[in-house]
Amino acid sequence: MEPKPLDPKGKLYLIPTRLGDDVPLEVLPISIKKVLEQVNHYIVENEKPARRFIKKVSPSKSQRSLVIYTVNKYTDASEIPNYLSPCLNGQSTGLLSDAGCPGIADPGAEIVKLAHEKGIQVVPLVGPSSILLAMMSSGMNGQNFTFNGYLPIDKRERRSTLKALEKNSLEKNQAQIFIETPYRNDKMLVDLIAILKPDTRLCVATDITLTTEYIKSQTIEEWKETEVELHKRPTIFILQKDT
Repeated sequence: MEPKPLDPKGKLYLIPTRLGDDVPLEVLPISIKKVLEQVNHYIVENEKPARRFIKKVSPSKSQRSLVIYTVNKYTDASEIPNYLSPCLNGQSTGLLSDAGCPGIADPGAEIVKLAHEKGIQVVPLVGPSSILLAMMSSGMNGQNFTFNGYLPIDKRERRSTLKALEKNSLEKNQAQIFIETPYRNDKMLVDLIAILKPDTRLCVATDITLTTEYIKSQTIEEWKETEVELHKRPTIFILQKDT
């Protein structure tokens, strides 16, 4: 029997980035540096932060050699399938988010979906996820949790959504994770304190992995006596209502 030919396709590497301005290799494994040095094609959320990150991790890499495509709210959806052409031609491609892990609360998920459809090997690399790091440090149910993304901005809808999350948490013994646009974080905390029941537990995890990291998990009643400044600081919120 003749050996099967090797798959000529390149791989799609899912490359995590820093959650802030930490020294890259203090929070990222050396394997990421090795991949960055080998790969010249990238699909990114925004080009400038991606180039800065690549240069920071691999200073000797030629910026001129980089071929970069962007995937964000301004991207023409009809162009996205073309971004994986290098993989189909045998050249591996890296997928980068602005922060954290690509594909998690990130538009890169569409690229990963296409890669699977096209038979391209997807290779996730180890790196920081603010969602998982917050969950790890919350003391809440790590066996059963849901990430809900952004909550409604409208005051009435937000109140209704928070009440529903609190109810689901109680009925399913489930931690409920969500995020907010950083400049609205303080308002979110005010709403949580006003809307949730006093014995509901709330974790606020801010600036994860940075020198300004702040992670606190306590009841809503206790949050009423706590002062913290969250404005424009990346934050994960987790609530859990126990019996």
